[in-house]
Amino acid sequence: MAANIDGPGWNFVGWQHPDIPADSSENIDFYIQQAQLAESAKFDTLFLVDVSHVGPGNIPHYLSMFEGVSLMSALSMHTKKIGLSATVSTSYADPYSVARQILSLDKISKGRASLNAITSNPGGMVNFSRGHLGKQDQSPMQKEFLEILLGLWDTYEDDAFVRDKKRGVYLNPYKMHRVDYSGKYFSVEGPLNISRSIQGRPVLYTAGMSATLFDHATTYTDGVFTHGNTLEEAVGIANDIRRRLIKKGRKPEDFIISISQNPIVGRTEQEAQEKYLELLRLKPNNSLPRPLFFGSAEKVANQVQQWYEEGAIDMLILRQDHPHGLKDFIELVVPILQERGIYRTEYESDKLRGNLEIPKPSFRKIST
Repeated sequence: MAANIDGPGWNFVGWQHPDIPADSSENIDFYIQQAQLAESAKFDTLFLVDVSHVGPGNIPHYLSMFEGVSLMSALSMHTKKIGLSATVSTSYADPYSVARQILSLDKISKGRASLNAITSNPGGMVNFSRGHLGKQDQSPMQKEFLEILLGLWDTYEDDAFVRDKKRGVYLNPYKMHRVDYSGKYFSVEGPLNISRSIQGRPVLYTAGMSATLFDHATTYTDGVFTHGNTLEEAVGIANDIRRRLIKKGRKPEDFIISISQNPIVGRTEQEAQEKYLELLRLKPNNSLPRPLFFGSAEKVANQVQQWYEEGAIDMLILRQDHPHGLKDFIELVVPILQERGIYRTEYESDKLRGNLEIPKPSFRKIST
């Protein structure tokens, strides 16, 4: 289970609700509260959607929101075991800087960091001195970015840093490896100046729906955030991803397939309906689709269980439309899932890979 804590939620009206701070997308106290709430319910990870390009028609709070790595670093000081996932655009960012940022977050949090490396709106490229590039460049850029990222995270072997004060030996130089990557979009020599992660590498995800994206995900990453409008569609997508993994010699059980839902939950169907109507009343004639996961706690728990058992998801990402969405799910739905034995009651590890039950990757030398 993941908690997407993107301020007032993925809608145009949540910030107007009296029970949520209007500035929640840049209110650190609100984020700390949400993070600790999710950790108290033993969620696998926190997750943050990042928007680096804004313009007309944006969800209001996207115009004023924290940068993800900075936020997750702050939250690492107020949590102990929950994972910390930031989103970065490979269309905008620099792979060396991102490799260093995320691995630093991983060190600060003692093995809880992950990265969602996505492609983004081509319209924002001009803000990152890439206005000469277009949509056709995004996938090949992402491929280069991911290859460099993995190479940099394996700059050092696990025991490269000797740090022997008596002998005056800090590093075994034979266990440091450069990337020496030269591509069309990025050229990086390395080495990265931070030691290897205690969990091997930070957990790496990407997100999207295209065949190219699925190819990148099943080649380079530990998981994918995708979509499904129905259970049947989601199962079909998940099975396609698992077939790709098997074809590439990877174990599907070592890969995390995630789908985001924005449940509105009540003790009864009527209570859930009233919470939904609260949002609709904030803006007359506003279009706010009713969530797919909606209704009484028992009904929503049944939906989560069905999607999980039929193979549509390995991890559910919770977004909240209603300001009490996360709290309601934790108080009403999580106990039902725990009673059914399909959701943990305690963390298995203080490392993210341990809680996701995916293995620590062995060191792989790209070049010397």
